[in-house]
Amino acid sequence: MSAILSVRNVSMQFGALMANKDVSFDVEPGTVVGLIGPNGAGKTTLFNCVAGFYKPSAGSILFHGEDITGMPSYRVARKGLARTFQVVRPLKEMTVLENIMVGAYMSHGDTKRALAFAEECMRTCFLEEWRDKPSGDMTIGNKKRLEIARALATGPKMLLLDEAVAGLTSTEVKEMVDVIKRLKATGLTILMVEHIMEAIMPIADKIVVLAHGEKIAEGIPGDVVRNNEVITAYLGKKYAEGMAKGHGSRS
Repeated sequence: MSAILSVRNVSMQFGALMANKDVSFDVEPGTVVGLIGPNGAGKTTLFNCVAGFYKPSAGSILFHGEDITGMPSYRVARKGLARTFQVVRPLKEMTVLENIMVGAYMSHGDTKRALAFAEECMRTCFLEEWRDKPSGDMTIGNKKRLEIARALATGPKMLLLDEAVAGLTSTEVKEMVDVIKRLKATGLTILMVEHIMEAIMPIADKIVVLAHGEKIAEGIPGDVVRNNEVITAYLGKKYAEGMAKGHGSRS
């Protein structure tokens, strides 16, 4: 199966700081790949390289076999690669539906079709009750689901989720996991940066681990949480043992 996204030997340097160093991995169509690691590991920097906000210092990024390295973010989005942000900033004076319509016009220029698609994205993200309410009145959990709905409305081939469950209550985390499971069931390809392992373990088909800007592990969730280097750099032994329960590894 050909990868929908290929990150090849990507490095990103800011002066003397090497934020990413020689990072490579593939994302297969229809899969969910988690990108994890300690604070300062270079996860969001790598996201910004993929999404076109940064041009890597070295290496290449292929999307559907096309080299998008250094391509501006608006062009990357038009290619079908949409992203969310850690800090959500909806158009607070507009209703939830109007917020989603902004993205829907990108994929459906006709108002009637854009409206129908926006409502479909709204339902996917469990936001029906907020349809005609100002987005500024929403809780952070609802705003984060709105952020995903707005990205979905652009009609992406792949979605980049940047810490979608950060700052949420346990109930909101469960709701967000349910949304991502819905997206996965449709066959949408997802690459997600996350810190909350309880959220990523039941969703991800594969996990890529960064530490100090370098990839230190890659594999199915059950294998990764048993990796000694990952335990030392990020998880800690007790936490890893708890997470490993109920998640199988390769025989």
